[in-house]
Amino acid sequence: METNNSKVLLIYTGGTIGMIKDYETGVLRAFEFDNLYKRIPELSHLDCQISVHSFEKVIDSSDMNPQHWIAIAEVIEKEYDHFDGFVVLHGSDTMSYSASAMSFMLEGLSKPVIFTGSQLPIGDLRTDAKENLITSIQLAALKENGKSVIREVGLYFEYKLYRGNRTTKINAEHFQAFASPNYPLLVESGVHLKLMRENLWRPQEKTSLRIWKEFEQEVVIIKMFPGITKLTLEGILSLPSLKGVILETYGSGNAPTYPWLVDVLQKAIQRGIHIVNVTQCIGGSVIMGKYEASEALRKMGIIDGKDLTTESAVVKLMILLKKRIPHNLFKIKFEENISGEI
Repeated sequence: METNNSKVLLIYTGGTIGMIKDYETGVLRAFEFDNLYKRIPELSHLDCQISVHSFEKVIDSSDMNPQHWIAIAEVIEKEYDHFDGFVVLHGSDTMSYSASAMSFMLEGLSKPVIFTGSQLPIGDLRTDAKENLITSIQLAALKENGKSVIREVGLYFEYKLYRGNRTTKINAEHFQAFASPNYPLLVESGVHLKLMRENLWRPQEKTSLRIWKEFEQEVVIIKMFPGITKLTLEGILSLPSLKGVILETYGSGNAPTYPWLVDVLQKAIQRGIHIVNVTQCIGGSVIMGKYEASEALRKMGIIDGKDLTTESAVVKLMILLKKRIPHNLFKIKFEENISGEI
């Protein structure tokens, strides 16, 4: 595997990684990525060419929305033939949502798109930003026999590359901020890069890149909790514009067996609202019908979210609702594996 002459485009959207501290005032200001080599001379040891595209207005990841996802995807679309790989610098708070979105939007992707960020600014003494950035660039540049080794959307953080649409942020303070509870690592970075080839996504050969740019935002996430009331659930599910629901249930997909709850969900489905069952556990899968507490959900035709993360499920729902899939086929389509998310 080599990185010789690979061209990598760094897309800076915002986030902590792009901040540098003014030591006189203590104030954080935006890092000038145009002076990348000057600031991080170690990058010159990578035998690849690095170009930078910075968003004019940097985005705090808490403000991230589907329009920003489209903007990121359009940069990749425009530059796709000019680069071997892409690194997206992004705030960590919503990075799993954006990485999931990109995995569904970039249809026919056959090059690496690596999301990364940091817990501390790039100019901090103890920062994790440099390692995350350098290794992400190296991974985006990796080629074998002239072909990209990684051909999917990944998320790199603290020595580990995960499949992007399998990740969730688990910690706001530790350097190891992300986990992939239901899918193994793609790469582990130590003295050497340890590549888990058997875990890599294998796209169809000879497909060209197409970008999906439509999102149905009239969706909601409802988390089950002991004491949830009929009035609350009815209030949410009777919103006139509502198109889809991610229902975070207990354990392997269980919900209370109260007759009113079954009735409220049933009425929402009859109104044409698509409801996806995902577990609120950090790891594991929905298995509807395993217990009586999920049998009613299975019978009424609620969509099986299997081992999807909530982040991946909500983005997938937003996209599939815009794909004009016939109502009776929607459940089948949603339960299919599109880009390694299930």
